[in-house]
Amino acid sequence: MSEQKVPFCRPDVTQREIDEVCDTLRSGWLTTGPKTRRFEEAFAEYAGARHAVAVNSCTAALHLAVVAAGVDRDDEVITTPYTFVASSEVIVYRGAKPVFVDIDPRTLNIDVSQLEAAITPRTKAIVPVHIAGQPADLDAINAIASKHGLAVIEDAAHATESMYHGRKIGSIGTATAFSFYATKNLATGEGGMLTTNDEEFAARARVLCLHGMSKDAWKRYDKGGSWFYEIVETGYKYNMTDIQAALGLVQLDRIHEMREKRMRLVSRYNELLGQDPDVFELPYADPRDTHGWHLYQLRLNLPALKIDRASFIEQLTARNIQPSVHFIPVHLHPWYRDTFGYKGGEFPVAEAQYLREVSLPMFSSMSLEQATYVAESCLAIAKSNRK
Repeated sequence: MSEQKVPFCRPDVTQREIDEVCDTLRSGWLTTGPKTRRFEEAFAEYAGARHAVAVNSCTAALHLAVVAAGVDRDDEVITTPYTFVASSEVIVYRGAKPVFVDIDPRTLNIDVSQLEAAITPRTKAIVPVHIAGQPADLDAINAIASKHGLAVIEDAAHATESMYHGRKIGSIGTATAFSFYATKNLATGEGGMLTTNDEEFAARARVLCLHGMSKDAWKRYDKGGSWFYEIVETGYKYNMTDIQAALGLVQLDRIHEMREKRMRLVSRYNELLGQDPDVFELPYADPRDTHGWHLYQLRLNLPALKIDRASFIEQLTARNIQPSVHFIPVHLHPWYRDTFGYKGGEFPVAEAQYLREVSLPMFSSMSLEQATYVAESCLAIAKSNRK
């Protein structure tokens, strides 16, 4: 195994996806067309949502949701610093301020006990992130949001398969944004989906998605369509293509099969890495929820080791294993620090967890042999570097 590289992720693409894309290429519909609409309908049914709007990224979905929720210049939106920058970036797009709340050290999700204290008269929305696929505490978040008249826009980039207390992610909040990026559990290369149960919210998102047009562009050229359209507001170029949707339709049909493969990897990791609880803290999965397992976030007990997280990763890399880190807290990035005055030490839990987190390779086409090699390598590194 040491001679074979174990990548962090590899898309699980079969002949079925290839055939569906080839069918799209032959159809003449390369941009938004009938397969995009089919994918929206199938995903809405899967997520238990009334409406789904297919877009070209999760960032686009989040941005559309923030605009449709009425976030504007000088407003505030509460979110977590422990996430990829897109969760905050879309707030900044509107001229609003991302207001960070520290995280729960067990779940790595936003700490709801600190949420209400961050609300001001300028607060318009809350953007919780379901980190790694573990749902945030939506009942508590929605109760606080309802009390203060705030929208809840869920960042479900990691949570396509997740369920919160038996309810599907995508069917609960004001709106939910999903990612179909190349590394995600359901991958279309680039792509995303916005779900909502609010018809007006969905209708506005569709208009915003394609330049603010009153009619979808693909309908203008479909049978019975009209050439006429109007620009009813300033919009964006966020539409999904039928090539992406072709991949999405097959991936969605295979999602349970791919999840079963990943769950076997999770079990193997837990079984082996659980043998050294003094060094390794396994990812938390709330038994009331269905964890999406986009990431396997291992955390190191650094006081038990003679090395830091960077050295641990270097030693994994030397064994041809490609781990990653999720995430550098947003407030530590220079632009956010310089623009909003954030500084190190403001969100100590997020910072502490970041310094000891290592995301191990996990993807549905990964073999149990590869997972065993990764876990045994972690155990070996811990053994040779224990204090």
